Amino acid sequence: MGVTVKIDDELDEVADGLVPALFRNAPDSVSFNKLRKRLLRQVRQAFQDFGMLKDQKRWLVGVSGGKDSYSLLAVLLDLQWRGLLPVELIACNLDQGQPNFPKHVLPDFLTSIGVKHRIEYRDTYSIVKEKTAAGATYCSLCSRLRRGNLYRIAREEGCDALVLGHHREDILETFFMNFFHGGRLAGMPAKLLNDEGDLMLLRPLAYCAEDDLAKFAAAMQFPIIPCDLCGSQDGLQRNVMKAMLADIETRMPGRKDTMLRALAHVNPSHLLDPQLFDFAGLQAKQSG
Repeated sequence: MGVTVKIDDELDEVADGLVPALFRNAPDSVSFNKLRKRLLRQVRQAFQDFGMLKDQKRWLVGVSGGKDSYSLLAVLLDLQWRGLLPVELIACNLDQGQPNFPKHVLPDFLTSIGVKHRIEYRDTYSIVKEKTAAGATYCSLCSRLRRGNLYRIAREEGCDALVLGHHREDILETFFMNFFHGGRLAGMPAKLLNDEGDLMLLRPLAYCAEDDLAKFAAAMQFPIIPCDLCGSQDGLQRNVMKAMLADIETRMPGRKDTMLRALAHVNPSHLLDPQLFDFAGLQAKQSG
């Protein structure tokens, strides 16, 4: 991670005006306020470390109905209210035609808190079910179809970036999935330019712990919508990675943060990739 941003005082200096509708019924406990401030601080740290606010005016925020995307939207709205996020936000849910999906939940919630939003229906569920071989996981194809539609919507809404709710554990799980199964060192970047080169993909929750987001979502009583597609499959490799990381953290507390720091401190000369470091051209100095 980069140099720590000293923002506690800034977070205490709240902008004038009414409390956002989203936070009117938020808990007023010391523990919740500490959690809220920690998430705000970590997101602002990600903004700084990865230059997320550079040339940005409007963001499309993906909201699936899960704890992570609800928390992402809440933190961004909180920062916006405090005058610390000079970016217009548009919340977007892609209704993928999953069975039993409660179509009213997100529109009702987003309307109740006064957030500009767009609900888009695209039956990618049927496509995923048809194209995925028996016994294979849905995640990869489902993700690609969802991402393609969200990029399209971002363009139609004149946005500079698509903003998603992936967190610390998502990044670490992806790294180990690539490490164990893909034979490469690659994670999930906090900032990515899409293949077409016209949109940024941002992950402001990169430094946030999944457990913190779960506690925050529970305290805020968000109307969580479970996933009935990939979430219903057993034996997913990501779940295996999640369990492995949880076991490591239980045995050696703090290891997740250490692993995340490691991804930000890469030494190419101590790896084995000749594309990153010129091992062939490495020579010792001639004596005398």
